[in-house]
Amino acid sequence: MRVRNMTEGSPIKLILAVAFPLMIGNVFQQLYTVVDAQVVGMVEGVTALAALGVSDWFMWLFFGAVHGLAQGFTIPMAQAFGAGDEKALRRNVGNAAVLSLITSVTIAVVAIALITPVHIMMNTPDAIRPISRHYLTTVFLGFPISMAYNLMGGILRSLGDGRSPLYAMIVASIVNIVLDLLFVAVFHMGVVGAALATVIAQVFSCLFCFSRLRHLPIVHPSKQDLCLHGPTSARLIKLGLPIAAQNGVIGLGGMFVQSIVNSMGVTFIAGYTATNKLYGVLDIASVSYGYAVSTYAGQNLGAKKTDRIRKGVHSAAFAGILTAAFISTMMFLFGHHILGSFLSGTPEEVSSALKVAVEFLHIMCIFLPILYLLHIYRSALQGMGNTFMPMISGLVELGMRMGAAFLLPGLIGYQGLFFAEILAWFGADVILISSYYVTLFRAKHQFAKEPLQEIEKG
Repeated sequence: MRVRNMTEGSPIKLILAVAFPLMIGNVFQQLYTVVDAQVVGMVEGVTALAALGVSDWFMWLFFGAVHGLAQGFTIPMAQAFGAGDEKALRRNVGNAAVLSLITSVTIAVVAIALITPVHIMMNTPDAIRPISRHYLTTVFLGFPISMAYNLMGGILRSLGDGRSPLYAMIVASIVNIVLDLLFVAVFHMGVVGAALATVIAQVFSCLFCFSRLRHLPIVHPSKQDLCLHGPTSARLIKLGLPIAAQNGVIGLGGMFVQSIVNSMGVTFIAGYTATNKLYGVLDIASVSYGYAVSTYAGQNLGAKKTDRIRKGVHSAAFAGILTAAFISTMMFLFGHHILGSFLSGTPEEVSSALKVAVEFLHIMCIFLPILYLLHIYRSALQGMGNTFMPMISGLVELGMRMGAAFLLPGLIGYQGLFFAEILAWFGADVILISSYYVTLFRAKHQFAKEPLQEIEKG
């Protein structure tokens, strides 16, 4: 295990050195997400797979909040590490740990209370409501565990350590797949077994990350660091809350689209769900680039090296476009076969669901570079401490997704639901890329003024 100072050396090599292990880790994470759906779909059938599908965006609404808070909490850690301020680093770690415990328990209680009202609001078919409710309740009870993993993994990444989260995800993936087969295929516990397998796997990933952090004294908080410090906690919340809100509004848009999908029948839901389960596979590298760019931008902002931020982000954007093109090509070649592995039922059900799934997948693949730019520029902004404009981009996504989902199906048919996702990405890109250049210019201008201010004081 090693930490990595990203303020010196080749920007693209440093970004790839952090991103590549994260990509492999995300492959394993998506592997057990895909296996969840495959095992449930093949063993329990189309109805159970549809129950997972109607749960996805509602889960993301709250998991996105947990993930966003943890991501925001680690931004000051990367900046403190880049500035060489170990005292501030430990204080941020301690305060983030306490805030994470409080918020994750609160979110879990709220999420469980909203399951039934949300099913009613989203027009969830009666046949799959009980299945979805049991699945969601099990997953939401594991929220504090998920928050702990996201925070500990984020701390390691903020120090430039992309390998430890990778190893944690490999362990979790193996545990999850084994338990999926055991709980669902052998014990026939249905979707509850799949949810329980995921929660237990996250426990293992938490324990692994914790064991790695024990060997890094620079992040060990003292008792005093675990007492909430007003300015520190306020800054953590200021950075984390907009990212959580950004993810939340994206989730709301997804729930709106899902409510329209739910009105189209169980077979359509199953096909739509199959492609949504591959969404994470398409997204693997973009999320990894995003984490690496966020850490890179945060450390270099702490070191006041704005030119390095610009070079690194440009290099990451180019690498992201090439990666998106490669993944899209692979999905055009092999996606049909992968999607087929999710579905079981009568030949008519499978054929109908597969048609929907393949159309959705192909449309996303054509426009995938837009999604990669979204993650890279959003993460660069967040790494520089600007979490407000990414939140605004989330609102733009919400508006574009809901507007397109409401209007386009009447104009071009059910494919309009698929283009709602693409238009949401495009709208966010417009906001994020322009905001990135403005934020970088302001930071550079501010740092240029500081030496003059110091001379004047002297």
